[in-house]
Amino acid sequence: MQVQRNRGQGVATQTEKWVDDHGDYLYRYALTRLRKQDEAEDVVQETFLAALASLHRFAGTSSERTWLVGILKRKIVDVLRRKMRERPTSDFDVTDGWFEKLFDARGNWVKGPGSWPSDPSATLTTKEFWSVFYRCLSKLPHRLAEAFTLRAVEEMAGADVCKVLDVSANNLWVMLHRARLQLARCLEFNWFHSNE
Repeated sequence: MQVQRNRGQGVATQTEKWVDDHGDYLYRYALTRLRKQDEAEDVVQETFLAALASLHRFAGTSSERTWLVGILKRKIVDVLRRKMRERPTSDFDVTDGWFEKLFDARGNWVKGPGSWPSDPSATLTTKEFWSVFYRCLSKLPHRLAEAFTLRAVEEMAGADVCKVLDVSANNLWVMLHRARLQLARCLEFNWFHSNE
């Protein structure tokens, strides 16, 4: 794929092409990770600006979309790092104790999770499920949602997530455990029971 590297009109044309070809995809990608429209819009704009600044280094060995998503991922991590530095200390440990009620003294479920209403692989591909899932994800405390998104959605290595969030490996494990429990609880009530 040949990329225009001309100055002036060529740069404007290239930017318009990126926005037309990849803007919606990059925005949706950012929105699912940052969960705020204004932050997603800002990070996509920063991605395009960074891409323009480094256009001379783009060798074309990958697709433009892959290259832009790589830049976008780094911009998202930058936003999450900045949010972690600015987070009030009251957000660091959010527990209301509800999940302890899910297990008995031996660590077994008091009442197990509900059964899947249909074939799980078919359910996971439905738009409705993902809509409910992202609504549940948006209800998590920010710190838990960011830990879960980086580890499970972005598939970032645990050590890298610890660096981004500035937490220990044990703390990350606890955060992921709480996030999974809260997501399971939310999905249980908002997806599985509503589809029985």
